[in-house]
Amino acid sequence: MSLEAYFALGVVAAVTLSLMLTKLGADLVFMTGLVLLMLAGVLSPEAALAGFSNQGMITVAALYVVVVGLRETGSLNWLSQQLLGRPKSVLNAQTRIMLPVTLLSAFINNTPVVAMLIPAVNDLAKRASIAPSKLMIPLSYAAIFGGSLTLVGSSTNLVVNGLVIRELGQSLRFFELALIGLPVAIVGLSFVLLTSRWLLPERQSPLTLFRNPREYTVEMQVYAGSPIIGKSIERAGLRHLPGLYLAEIERRGQSIPAVSPSETLQENDRLIFVGIIESVLELQKIRGLEVATDQVFKLDAPRHERVFTEAVVSASCPLVGKSIRDGQFRTVYNAVIIAVARGGERLSQKIGDIILKSGDTLLLEARPNFALQQRNAGDFLLVSSHLDAAPLRHERAGVALMILLGMVLLVATGLTSMLYASLLAAVLMVLSGCCTAAEARQGIDWQVLVVIAASFGLGTALEASGAANAIAESLLTWAGPSPHFNLGLIYLMTTLFTAFITNNAAAVIVFPIALTLAETLAVNPIPFIIAIMLAASASFATPIGYQTNLMVYGPGGYQFRDYLRIGLPLSLILGVLTIALIPLIWRF
Repeated sequence: MSLEAYFALGVVAAVTLSLMLTKLGADLVFMTGLVLLMLAGVLSPEAALAGFSNQGMITVAALYVVVVGLRETGSLNWLSQQLLGRPKSVLNAQTRIMLPVTLLSAFINNTPVVAMLIPAVNDLAKRASIAPSKLMIPLSYAAIFGGSLTLVGSSTNLVVNGLVIRELGQSLRFFELALIGLPVAIVGLSFVLLTSRWLLPERQSPLTLFRNPREYTVEMQVYAGSPIIGKSIERAGLRHLPGLYLAEIERRGQSIPAVSPSETLQENDRLIFVGIIESVLELQKIRGLEVATDQVFKLDAPRHERVFTEAVVSASCPLVGKSIRDGQFRTVYNAVIIAVARGGERLSQKIGDIILKSGDTLLLEARPNFALQQRNAGDFLLVSSHLDAAPLRHERAGVALMILLGMVLLVATGLTSMLYASLLAAVLMVLSGCCTAAEARQGIDWQVLVVIAASFGLGTALEASGAANAIAESLLTWAGPSPHFNLGLIYLMTTLFTAFITNNAAAVIVFPIALTLAETLAVNPIPFIIAIMLAASASFATPIGYQTNLMVYGPGGYQFRDYLRIGLPLSLILGVLTIALIPLIWRF
């Protein structure tokens, strides 16, 4: 290999290690690698920046706006309510979740689908008395299955298709992936539904008792002369109340959290109960308690202006690795952390001493605009907010759904390309009032787009320097001339890259290697391209391998091994199935 090829491989290796071992943002890491390749002369400025005009990346950006229009009109919420229904068993609940989510994720990017459905699935679990851990992983996996059915189901599909257009001068059809995606989805769905009874834990989310505390918090007071003064919580009958939980006691300006059953009640104690609103009237009938002067649960003066939000810490959050106190969380985000959940249990140390990790679930008290400000900032994967920053435009929901349907029909019938259809749909979402221009700008995940664009440059460097050709020759030397065996290696390579870096970047980096390999073997490159698309999204064995897995990690109360138990056999089964079926559908 040439010196340039070694340098390109070194940059790719450094990028991968930086993402694995540091807390630096993916966009910063990839742009640094791109700049190094330009300074070293491996890439010209034009070649390095070509990714920013790639059709796949522009299409991803346009689809972000389409999703904003669907979200702001309440269309996604309406679809979830219509589809989930009222399950009668765990299996029935999983089926009601997975089938519609798989369908939705085929036409809407799977990440916002999961973000929108997590609170709905939590509510479903409560109504049906089902552990959230039985439903959250199936939700994430179904979204991944659906993403493999169409070109728009996953941003990876669009990115790789952009490369196909650039390198081969052709485009995959809208439903072409369904030829392999459908059997993969059917096998994946069947595996989860048939084995989850044994492979998924029955574990409650650690924040179950704290959900919607602002709406369902009632403050009562032990009045002077009350008959329960001097009695313990247990003897006063304040434990095991139906639909209510005693969260804390405020006594002479001091807070007593995690109240013990043996705690003795004193005059003027203020008891904060968390529970369903229907239980409030029953609570007021308890002898010895009266409604407090201020029934609204307030930490400080402006508390009435705040709402409670659950958020999952992302890997790119700058406070990861720092304690909440040292990171000055309240100053940075103007929000207060009420509770932290990690790996299926609440942490025992004081809130300020907890060192944040990616995947931690936080219960926050923040202003109403917190959700809007942080929705796509990259620091958090928002799970649910008790109150949105602005009312939804329900009267435009029908318009938003018609725009989505029109976009799909334009592409499916071949009347126009995915790029034109998505741009038209994005413009119509704004012009029709489904979302504002400001909301559209905020709805675009710029970090993801920068990573995608920069990763194109890294892929180009591997190809232009000869590194891709050298890797392809090494694979041929080791694997021989068999296209089937080499197809399996490309799938495995993409899967391994996806486990350590973003799935989009993994696909872009492996793409030139696969293309060179196909040219050397003198075979059709499409089977290798399809394998890359599927492998980049088929990450089931870890919570960090795919964004939706990380999003459900905290709400499901999961531990790392839970993903290994069900995800590892699923990954192996779907990998073998994919490698076996692709050559039968797309001939070498």
